[in-house]
Amino acid sequence: MDQHAEPHYFGRVTSLDHPQLSGLGRNPAAPEDVLIRLTAHEAGRHGVTQRRGRFSDAVAEALLTHGGGDSAVSLHGDRISPAMRQRIAEHPDPAVRSAHGDFIRHMVDREVEIGIDLLEGLYGRPRASLAGASDPKLRAAIARAWHDRPMAVQEGLLADPDPRVRAAATLQKQPGVPPEWADRCLADPATQINVARYLPLTMGQFTALMEIEKAEVKQAVAYNPHLSAAMVARLLDIDDPLVRVAVAQSRHVDDETRNRLYALVEAEHAEGSFAAKVALHWYFGEPLWLCELPLDERMAYLDCPHAVFRRVLASCSDLPEEAWRRLDNDPVVSVRRAAARRPDTPPEVLERLVRDHGDVVNIAPGLVEHPNFPRHRLRTFIDEPNPRVRYSALADPELPVAALQRLAADAEDSVRRGAARHPNITDALLEQLLSDPDPNVVDDAAANPVLHPTWMYRILNDADL
Repeated sequence: MDQHAEPHYFGRVTSLDHPQLSGLGRNPAAPEDVLIRLTAHEAGRHGVTQRRGRFSDAVAEALLTHGGGDSAVSLHGDRISPAMRQRIAEHPDPAVRSAHGDFIRHMVDREVEIGIDLLEGLYGRPRASLAGASDPKLRAAIARAWHDRPMAVQEGLLADPDPRVRAAATLQKQPGVPPEWADRCLADPATQINVARYLPLTMGQFTALMEIEKAEVKQAVAYNPHLSAAMVARLLDIDDPLVRVAVAQSRHVDDETRNRLYALVEAEHAEGSFAAKVALHWYFGEPLWLCELPLDERMAYLDCPHAVFRRVLASCSDLPEEAWRRLDNDPVVSVRRAAARRPDTPPEVLERLVRDHGDVVNIAPGLVEHPNFPRHRLRTFIDEPNPRVRYSALADPELPVAALQRLAADAEDSVRRGAARHPNITDALLEQLLSDPDPNVVDDAAANPVLHPTWMYRILNDADL
């Protein structure tokens, strides 16, 4: 295996030593003969196995010939023809026959969530039957994967003798815990932290949880959205930044108490407390109850000094124009981003926000995809000093060649990667990026479907394939 490549089943793989080959393997326009030749090289095989859609029998056979069981992990289900599935099932190499199944079993053993259809396909049994399998790790995998399981199945999982299964069954709020199971789950060390986050608690249940000497239990309780005012009052003096921030976000505290709690955590943060930093900057919870208030009560939070409240307010859709004006000019960019996602955001507000701070690429759809975004202005972003803003210019599919030339020579690797993926890029620029010092840029250039076949064969020939 290429020492610089991750296993292909963990996601996108770029070979640091041979990025042209790994990228070309992913190229959706690569002809069948190119793919077959790529399978003779490990970096090429990694790229080919990440392609979307079905493999032709010839490509699948080439992967098996050169990659054996490693490549066979990706050859399953609708990705291959029925004839090829039969071919793999009867393959003389046991590593090939069992490759996909061994991978799924490995993920089950590692407690990694696997799709319910894959589990049913591997074990050849319906999900309801698998929920009662003899292997507790498989039962736990079913609990993680079968999100809409019937309550009868859920009760069986809650009663499971293995704590891993019970924990998996309560990770998510749904399908839920029946009222008659609440006390048992709250007392069970395997499940109590999970369910303490979301079960409506009686005062007796709350008191019992508070007597447990585990910080994680009190933190889970503090973020429970169903707490009464009396419960919140009993959490006020707990010396834990996560608890303090959770309580500060409760609907049951007044402004003075809220400000005091935040001030305590901010002081700890200033002194270098990592726990305080986590509590202030990682979004474990938000005061979503604010959205349920009448409009006149919500409007009071326009002046809240804590950004999380203004951010939740900005997620509402029925605010008056004055509120939007203030939120669009909020000093905290995350508040402005939340406000900009409303349906009628003015074009100039969207443009200013992206021009000042760039888009958020890990949240879809991006602001540049907003119906009101002035997309004709995107190409003006290439002159901005912030690389995140320059990257946003690449959202224009008809970006002029002169603009792409500048972005393909950008000092930031991320911008050059975006240029390498652009649909309007020229052969000359792709040739330039195929020699980029950053292997991820090279990989993206080789994967661009506009890459001319002449270059595809040149890449193969240069690699003696």
